[in-house]
Amino acid sequence: MDEEITDGYSEPCGQCGSVFWGVSDEGQFFCKNCHNVIERTKDFEDANPGFFNSRVSSLSARKRKRNVKEGAREWMVCEGFQMILKLQAEAFIKLGVCPQFKTDVLWNFWKRYMQKTKQAYTREPVNSIRGSVDLTSDSEAESSANDGASCYADSMKGASAVSGYSSDGRSSVCSGSVDAEYYFRRKESKKLMSMPRTLAFCHLALLWVREAITLADLLRLVSKGHIPYVNVHLSFPEEMRFFGKDAIIFRVETIPSYRKVHKEAMELAALIELPAFPPVSQDCLLHPALLSLRYLTDANLPDELHTLVCKVIQKAAMGKDSFLTFDPTRRKPKLLCYDLQAAALIIVTMKLLYRLDDKVEWMLARKADEKDDVKHRGKKKTKKMGKMFQLRRWFMIVQSALERARKKEKQAEAMRQWKSKKPIIPSLKQKSLVLKRRRVVEQLQSTFQAISGSAPEQQVSSPSTFQFLWEDKDGADGPSLHDKCLDCVMIKREKKFHIVNRKYWHTDLRKCPRSCGDHFRDLEPTLPRMYVWLLGLFSFILGVEDAQLHSAVVQVERRLLPGRKSAPENLTE
Repeated sequence: MDEEITDGYSEPCGQCGSVFWGVSDEGQFFCKNCHNVIERTKDFEDANPGFFNSRVSSLSARKRKRNVKEGAREWMVCEGFQMILKLQAEAFIKLGVCPQFKTDVLWNFWKRYMQKTKQAYTREPVNSIRGSVDLTSDSEAESSANDGASCYADSMKGASAVSGYSSDGRSSVCSGSVDAEYYFRRKESKKLMSMPRTLAFCHLALLWVREAITLADLLRLVSKGHIPYVNVHLSFPEEMRFFGKDAIIFRVETIPSYRKVHKEAMELAALIELPAFPPVSQDCLLHPALLSLRYLTDANLPDELHTLVCKVIQKAAMGKDSFLTFDPTRRKPKLLCYDLQAAALIIVTMKLLYRLDDKVEWMLARKADEKDDVKHRGKKKTKKMGKMFQLRRWFMIVQSALERARKKEKQAEAMRQWKSKKPIIPSLKQKSLVLKRRRVVEQLQSTFQAISGSAPEQQVSSPSTFQFLWEDKDGADGPSLHDKCLDCVMIKREKKFHIVNRKYWHTDLRKCPRSCGDHFRDLEPTLPRMYVWLLGLFSFILGVEDAQLHSAVVQVERRLLPGRKSAPENLTE
């Protein structure tokens, strides 16, 4: 239609000099190249002699209004978040999560949230919002959303509609959500839905069905793009169009931290008043005994170490259902960080075995090397030799793989595309600027690709439970040490095995009266380097900060060593 109207107008643009004109809804001519708007009217003569020659100052835009063919419709912010939860639930099911996660758990959590915040399922809904989108049925979701939007539209009669532009410069209806303005004016700001809170919903639902996806796994899946989060609005139906403040609500340019999502999950469970969760028993994959075995494998540590970790779990009384199960109905409910707790148990066990004070561990490592050499001296080398776990060799293997993994992750983060290909226009005033910036970025990218000779590689990795691969094959991160024994750090006495190391160091176990944490940043320069390195290894595996993992280690030590400075005498009995 633009070509028919602008046909014959060949004047170059005064800003960029190109002849590439389009027509907006208001009947103004604009340059599709630089989006410069000009004043332009078109003369025409009617074939009917009864009419005088007329001058047209505005063009009809009836075909550009929202209609059934174009598919645009009004929608609400809560409907957008419902759609995001639906997409995330479907992504989890594709990864192997049970279907009940979506139909029975996440959907019920969402309905409970809508009811508690008085957005739906109540006799007096706030802002006259009614209806909700079912996560289980697309057809029901569409009809319910349309009903809710129409009810909201009735209560907002007299409000003016907003128009926008599409990414190709053509004018199109892009009204955005109907309640974005009101969304920022609500008094109950803590009850508002947000993008990080969608992940908190998923985390609570995964915990309820006791899936083996921890919070660290959830954030890694989001970071790798397996769970919709960044630019998730691109997966919305065509009729749900973004404009204005929708960008502030739904667009994200960072992955939320572990601490942020965990806090959101705690607040969400309290807000919607969830009942006690199903118990985390010994056969549950979230139990520290099973979860620690997974992290031992990822850190390339011996399998024999798992027996000692289970001893620590028993001595610290951290394997009971009452301790592990999340119960929001308690006076002071506490949602455990199961992955942090499992990694902390491994670190405490390593401190019990090797002390990790930058002296004892290397002394024990030398003894292990000497003992292994004496045992096989004068013998022909075979594959069965070298069964002793050597801490120095383990450190060198894992350190090399850790440096490569960190470098690879840093490169992937630098290449991440936070901006969507389809720009979101925050306002009509900024329309030209947004589209111009998008065009400049695309031109720079194409120029860089032409200079470099190839397009940037899009590395799509399949979802994996482990960060490292340990085996004697090409492409692995290093040789596996899982079958090594710990005889060098164990001594047999009175027909029982005991730990060679009899001392244990720890930081101050007293809780800070100001509740400002464990002051890790102040303590870090004074801590042994081997301990800090081990914190860094498991922090990378989990994708958390070293301070968080150190805090989890201190919590384990408070339960294992209440008022003691040495290791328990009967730890290995």
